[in-house]
Amino acid sequence: MKTRALLASFALLAAGTTLPTYHAYADTPKKSSKTDIYDESLDGAKQITDAMVVAKKENKRILLQFGANWCGWCHRLHDLFKKNASIATKLKAGYVVVLIDVNKDHNQATNAKYGSPTRYGLPVIVILAADGTLLTTKDTNTFEENGAHSPQKVLQFLTDWTPKK
Repeated sequence: MKTRALLASFALLAAGTTLPTYHAYADTPKKSSKTDIYDESLDGAKQITDAMVVAKKENKRILLQFGANWCGWCHRLHDLFKKNASIATKLKAGYVVVLIDVNKDHNQATNAKYGSPTRYGLPVIVILAADGTLLTTKDTNTFEENGAHSPQKVLQFLTDWTPKK
C-alpha cells in the first residue's frame, strides 16, 4: 500500500502536479496568500507557560496546534475551529488554544519536549493538562474526509479530551 502511494506521488510529480505541503516540510515553502495564523516571532515555551496560567484558573485543557503559515491544512483546521459553531463553542468552553509556529525548525525545543509530534506532518495537535502534562497527540490526517477535516471527527476528539467539570 505504501509503495503504491509512493509510486502515485512520483507519477503526480512527474506530471507536474504539486502535492499539498501537509505531510512534509519544504526547503523553501511558498507563502500562503491567506492571512498568517502563526506568529513566527513567538517562543512556544512561553506561549505554553502563559496558557497554563489561564488553563489552571479556568479548569481547561491546553490544545497546541503545531503548524506553519505556508501549510494549507493548518489554515483549513484553523478555519474549521473558528467557523464551525459547535467546535468553536467546545474549544472556548474546554481549551486554551495555542498556535505553535514550527516553520524552518522554529520552536524545535518545544516540539522535542512533547515527543516531536511534527513527525506526523502538519498540522498536529497536542493536548496538555492544565499543569502542562502531555495527555495525547493527534495526527490530524485522521480527521480528513473528502478533502477536508470532518467536523464530526474533530468535535468527537475535542469532546473526548474536554476536562470534566
